[in-house]
This record gives sequence, structure tokens and C-alpha cells, in this order.
Amino acid sequence: MNFIFQFIMGFDCMMNYKNKKIYVAGHNGMVGSAIMRALQKNGYENLITKSFRELDLRRQSDVEKFFQQEKPEIVIVAAAKVGGILANNTYRAEFIYDNLMIEANLIHASFLNNAEKLIFLGSSCIYPKLAPQPLKEEYLLSGYLEFTNEPYAIAKIAGIKLCENYFRQYGCNFISAMPTNLYGPNDNFDLQTSHVLPAFIRKFHEAKTQEQSSVTIWGTGKPLREFLYVDDLAEAILFMMENIDAKNLYNLGITHLNVGSGKDISISELAKLVAQIIGFNGKIEYDSTKPDGTPRKLMDVSRINSLGWKYKTELEEGIKLTYEWFLKNSVKN
Repeated sequence: MNFIFQFIMGFDCMMNYKNKKIYVAGHNGMVGSAIMRALQKNGYENLITKSFRELDLRRQSDVEKFFQQEKPEIVIVAAAKVGGILANNTYRAEFIYDNLMIEANLIHASFLNNAEKLIFLGSSCIYPKLAPQPLKEEYLLSGYLEFTNEPYAIAKIAGIKLCENYFRQYGCNFISAMPTNLYGPNDNFDLQTSHVLPAFIRKFHEAKTQEQSSVTIWGTGKPLREFLYVDDLAEAILFMMENIDAKNLYNLGITHLNVGSGKDISISELAKLVAQIIGFNGKIEYDSTKPDGTPRKLMDVSRINSLGWKYKTELEEGIKLTYEWFLKNSVKN
């Protein structure tokens, strides 16, 4: 109650964003496309998008030219180079360079062109590998990161700090959201670069259709992970856009808000659930020579819950919806 009271006392009059010019960076990705669906569903029509071919966000001069021409009033940074444990650990230089350049260019251009609000999306991997569970916003920079995704995590931490310090120095209304592991329509199902849940969907689907007797997954199956359906995240971003300002967060001593379900599941139980939904009845084997990653990553979402947002889609329902999308869009008939 004390948190809610302090937060509400910090509110200015609520702005009406319906007619604002909103730029969604990364609109073709899983997260960006979900945000676009949520914006359009809720009556937002003045939306700007640019594909990678039209605008390489790593190029500062191109980004600044685009902002000078378009003058977006609201900026949502959903553009990023993302991938699972294999991609993160293999393409370490690209993961830190690309993400640093994308976020720095977008945040600085938003400042130069007087954007009214910016929301930067990070990741739960920003937290230390052995941080207490569940992960509170205050645990940022309190310990060592997980090695396999350290470059990506450092880039995302830099984005949080860019937003925080553009507010502290210039008063910019730039805020950050830290989502947990996401999945849903437009996910990446490439086994070399995908995250664990879409990789499981692809693996178990292929095992079923090819009548394989077993599926092997990385690690011991013991790590615990939290998952959030991407359309729920999109609603959270709209909630933050319409209701939360930078000074409300920073006055409370936090630099970002966690966004998640507040529930986790072991990798082995997740594998069993995906196999059941897909209809794979073979054996699940574990390759313990491969890394597990962080033992547990569960977000403390009490703050955003207390402010009025909570997830809607349970994991089993979300996996079913994602598998339906996969069958319609990623499988060649």
C-alpha cells in the first residue's frame, strides 16, 4: 500500500496518447508485432514503423535523420538482436555491439528530437546469476552475470542506465521494462538461434512427424524458468505508456519495472508439457554436457501488479496458441 500511495502522489495529470505519433522500433519481431497488435486493438492509429532494410538502427546518422524527419512523440524500443543460450554464447561480439548501438542511437535521437516518452525493453538476464529469488528490481548490478549471455545482459543494462541518466541529467521521460522469457506468435523457431520454448515446440513437432523415439535437450532439465505470452507483455507496455512516468519510478529508487507472470517451471517439466500438447509420446533425454545457464530466473512482479497490471495467459494456453501459430506459419504443408 505504501508503494501505491507514493506512486499515485507522484502522478501528473494523465496524458491522452491516442493521437500521439508513436514509433515502434522492431515492429516485425515477436515483441514489436505484439505491441503493434495491442496498439491497434486499443485504437492507436498514428503509428510509425521502419523495417531493417529501410532503416539500420545501428547507424547513428541514419537514425538521427529518420527522427528529424518523423519527429515521433512516443518511442517504444522493441528492436534488439536476440537469441537463446547457443546464439548468445556463439555470437558474443554481435550481441553486445548490435544491441549497444541500437539502443544508444534510439535513446539519444529521442532526446535530440524532444520525444515525450520512451519505453526501453530489456530482459531478465540483466540480473546476477546467483541473485536471490524472486528477482527484485533492486538486485540489478548486485553480482556477477551468467557467462553465456553476459554480452547481451551488459548491453541491456546499458540501455536501462541510458534511460535513467537521460532523465537525471535532462529530465527525459524515458523508462524501462524488464520482461521475463517471452514466447508467442512470430517467435524464432530456428534451433540454432531460438530460445528454449520455441526450440522445444520445433523439436517435439519434428520428432512427432518424423516418428522419432526420443528427443534430446540441453542440460540437466533442472533449471527453473518463468515464461510470459508476448501479447500479455504488449498489454503491459501499453499500461506503462499510459500510466507510468520516469519520475514516478526514479523517485522510488528503481530504474525499471519487472514484467512477468511470477510463476516458474523446471526445464524438464516444460519439456513434458510441450511434448504433451504436441502429442509426442517418445522418450525425453538430457545432455548434461551442455550448459544449464542460470539455475533459476523468477521475476518479482509485485510492483507492476500493485500498480494495476497482471498477466492473463496461463502457460499451457499460451503454448497451445503458439503451436497453432507455428503450424499455420512455420510448417510447410
